[in-house]
Amino acid sequence: MKNLSIMLLFSAALGGLSVGSAFAAGNPCAGKTEIDAKSIVRPQGYKPYAGDHKELAKAGEKLWNDTKLSTNGFSCNTCHQNHGAFQESFAKPFPHQVAMARDKAGVKTVHLDEMIQACMVMPMAAKPLPWGSRELAALTAYTQDVQKTFKPGARASANPCSAKPANPCAAKPANPCAKK
Repeated sequence: MKNLSIMLLFSAALGGLSVGSAFAAGNPCAGKTEIDAKSIVRPQGYKPYAGDHKELAKAGEKLWNDTKLSTNGFSCNTCHQNHGAFQESFAKPFPHQVAMARDKAGVKTVHLDEMIQACMVMPMAAKPLPWGSRELAALTAYTQDVQKTFKPGARASANPCSAKPANPCAAKPANPCAKK
């Protein structure tokens, strides 16, 4: 019941989205309508946390699955399970254009850590992680590893928010991917 309440509140908060938006099509992974670009763009003088990539990626994998990072019960894995919800451009080296950052924040190109911040603010409905933090570095390291295994064109059936019959959320009572 709690998950259903969270989803209903999340849906109500996002009710002002246009009919053409991904959320209107039943995709809660689309997130807020618009955000302030300052919340996701690297601040002046930013220096990423430095650490061992392997250790950071291991910590990042735990964070990737941690719903406590969000205010709505989402984790990175909610939208990106089995490479779901990644666009073809995810295979390109960062920085590059990402439609969600461009369309909702007006940011033409993003670094990977900026895209992680965008996901924190939009679909996960949370505050961005502190710039220079170990948590942001860990998620960035793990996402770099995920990116290495991404094969463009092979993701559609793995998208947890797709309307395809292979939708892993379909049988769940509090399905975040269900059309309302």
